[in-house]
Amino acid sequence: MKRRTFIKTSIKASAALASLPLFSCISNRQPPTAFIDRILPAPIGGGFRDDDYWIWGSSVIKGEDGKYHMFASRWSKDVGFGKWVTNSEVVRAVSDTPIGPYTFQEVILPVRGKEFFDGMCTHNPRVIKYKDKYLLYYFGTTYDFPMPTKENSGTSSDNWNEAWMNKRVGLAISNSVYGPWERVDKPVIEPRHGHWDASITSNPAPAVDPETGKILLMYKSSLTSKPPLLLGVAMASVPRGEYKRLSEEPVFRFETADNNRIDVEDPFIWWAGDKYEGVIKDRSGEICGEEGGGVHVWSKDGLKWNLFDQVKAYSRNILWDDGSRTLQNHFERPFVLVEDGKPTHLFAAVGSGPKAWSFENTWNMVIPLKH
Repeated sequence: MKRRTFIKTSIKASAALASLPLFSCISNRQPPTAFIDRILPAPIGGGFRDDDYWIWGSSVIKGEDGKYHMFASRWSKDVGFGKWVTNSEVVRAVSDTPIGPYTFQEVILPVRGKEFFDGMCTHNPRVIKYKDKYLLYYFGTTYDFPMPTKENSGTSSDNWNEAWMNKRVGLAISNSVYGPWERVDKPVIEPRHGHWDASITSNPAPAVDPETGKILLMYKSSLTSKPPLLLGVAMASVPRGEYKRLSEEPVFRFETADNNRIDVEDPFIWWAGDKYEGVIKDRSGEICGEEGGGVHVWSKDGLKWNLFDQVKAYSRNILWDDGSRTLQNHFERPFVLVEDGKPTHLFAAVGSGPKAWSFENTWNMVIPLKH
């Protein structure tokens, strides 16, 4: 099988990475059109924003009413952006079209008590349709200290780390996009002491194989709270599980002995008819050539993942429909709306601000795709 180097921007890294297990790059497997070539100008005013809240991480689905429903994270601007790990809640917004603008409707997953694994914070939702049910995956966390407020917005590093280390993948189920949503009281998948995923389970990315009805779930974790961030996969025959890991090891390994920051996060995957496809954030830029850009991947079985020959999926350099361009501070939590088996729109959490992770405002933007 012919293999090609998948780090174009780092010769030193490519030699070390080309032999890593559980990952290969196949040069004769390309989509009809490279994902990045499908990207159209982004509509100004599209997506979902609320000037009173930090908005993050969208997932969109067409409901039984024919409207488009966005599930997103939000938390009050009365506390700093970094309080996503303590104050976030999952909400629903609606639009007549995929582009939006989306209008806030309701809080879906509010605070429900410190005794629950997801009782104090819910974040990063992903919604899918499974037979006659809607499945809403997310991560939740809990903690023992008071929730930060405008008057008491300081969170010590110990408190922040407590909330971060308690992150677990959760699941809520509904017969309607309007709810009610039944939360499963236990995490979908737990960390494993002594393994690569010992710290947390977070940022779920589900996909359903319509032929088998099985649910593939990609999730993020790490050995500790430090890089590299790693991704694993599990599979379940029914929504409530059991979600069984397909491998003892993570499915992507990019880091080298002298650079542990070559890694990916924020996966989104979907069933593309004869295989799984996905877009994933390249944190360092060593894989796709742009820090914070996107990587396009595919897999036949959900376990062995491969880079498309045109590996770059998207850029932080955004062309708007008025002809202007902006380099977004960040382009996070990529989500692809797939209808009738075709990707139609790319969504991402973005922000304006003077430098990385220094935001004045955040919102979920949308980019139409050629299809």
